[in-house]
Amino acid sequence: MAPACAVAAGDGTIATQAARRRTFAIISHPDAGKTTLTEKLLLYSDRIASAGSVDARRSRPSTTSDWMEIERRRGISVTSTVLRFEYRDTVLNLLDTPGHKDFSEDTLRVLAGADCAVMLLDAAKGVEAQTLRLFEVARARNIPLITFVNKYDRPGLDPLEMLDHIEAALGLTPVAATWPVGIAGDFRGVIDRATGTYRRFTRTARGATRAPEEQLPAAEAAVREGDAWTVAADELELLDGAGPALDEARFAAGEATPVYFGSAISNFGVALLLDALLELAPPAQPRATVSGTRRPLDWPFSALVFKVQANMDPRHRDRVAFLRVCSGRFERGMRAINERTGRPFALTHAHTVFGDERSALDEAFPGDVVGVINAADLRVGDTLYVGEPVRYPPIPTLAPEHFVTVRNRDAARHKQFHRGLTQLAEEGVVHLLRRDPTADPAPVLAGIGPLQFDVAVDRLQREFGVSVRLDPTNWTLARRTDADGAKILRASRHADILYRSDGTQMALFTSDFMLERFQRQHPDVTLDRMLTR
Repeated sequence: MAPACAVAAGDGTIATQAARRRTFAIISHPDAGKTTLTEKLLLYSDRIASAGSVDARRSRPSTTSDWMEIERRRGISVTSTVLRFEYRDTVLNLLDTPGHKDFSEDTLRVLAGADCAVMLLDAAKGVEAQTLRLFEVARARNIPLITFVNKYDRPGLDPLEMLDHIEAALGLTPVAATWPVGIAGDFRGVIDRATGTYRRFTRTARGATRAPEEQLPAAEAAVREGDAWTVAADELELLDGAGPALDEARFAAGEATPVYFGSAISNFGVALLLDALLELAPPAQPRATVSGTRRPLDWPFSALVFKVQANMDPRHRDRVAFLRVCSGRFERGMRAINERTGRPFALTHAHTVFGDERSALDEAFPGDVVGVINAADLRVGDTLYVGEPVRYPPIPTLAPEHFVTVRNRDAARHKQFHRGLTQLAEEGVVHLLRRDPTADPAPVLAGIGPLQFDVAVDRLQREFGVSVRLDPTNWTLARRTDADGAKILRASRHADILYRSDGTQMALFTSDFMLERFQRQHPDVTLDRMLTR
């Protein structure tokens, strides 16, 4: 891959501009340091002047990526956002994802717009059971993964143990790109395996500015670091004998992952990770369509709507649709066809998004993310195009596992109640299910985890002035079915049939036993775990 700096920013050809783009997500457990790493990537790209350390136990300063009130209050990311910045003449689109497994559906949507992902691991905990699903989601999409082992300045796993753990937990082949000098908790620097040089780090006050680095040859490093260097050199010798360097084809297929060691809060190894994104993360590529062909990058404009977010600016009660440009040149004011409706859509109010900040965007290229304001007609999974019609594959989502009945506490706010639920369902905050497809005074909210319901209740109150009560149900899992399957299920009484807001028929079961029993009796009935939007 040609280095990004070889591409001229002023060259307006679509292929050249697409080569300058890197669109990636960060996935991690909530406590692995994702918000801190995001902040430090912005620091090292000169997007922000200084960074403040994050401490959820104290008065946690607001960060650029965590812009919702509930995120700031709870200290966790519950929605994804987009951060666009430049580094060494390369445009980076960082798609920040929620860290909790309850919001893995949002991660699925975000990964539909990404070309690569950074897998962030805690040096002491590795791949945690709570968030194993998030990593499996990325692997299922065959997205290349770059691993950053964070918090190595604290006690943690031995680096060789960490590599074994990654392979055992995920079935990925980990290949160390850097190697730590000093045990976890006594972190001094890393050896860059590509060059053999040693980068020695120096702390700065609260990690607010870049960490000074020294690049030392091996002979000088051995003198400076003594036994710590000897141990690291011996470990690297073992790794060199175990196998070759990173196989690019296996990395591109999501089968192997380069591993970087560092500490985001101390700014150790952040620059190396940024460089890896430029060198390893793939630029925008022709995207597969539902017909199985790939639309060339230089064909007329097309884009995929992978996220919709309302009320990012509560003063204007707006609605933003996030488009991943897949081909062609986007230009402000252009009109594109919405493939789902067949109607033209004017892309007039287009912005580049940086958290909850916006600035007008005049043009964009494949790999870029465009925020379209007041996009009431757009839904998650929509394809927009100019010229030859195209449709990109629908975005998969997960079958819900938690269900509550939602009841409006104030009958006078009936319209706000239903409008709010419709909005949350269109965004994908929750699934909205009804017993009757046309009307239901007490609809059902469904989701992957109960935290989704907390977000829904909070947003209904704050954005629509609606107070609700949630009542538990007996259902524990759901499957998508069709009209024929729904008839058989109703007759068998093994499950209840509810309708999702988009018309999808959902079979809700009270236990795995009931599902398995029905499947044995009716093996030909459609019961899909994966849904689409």
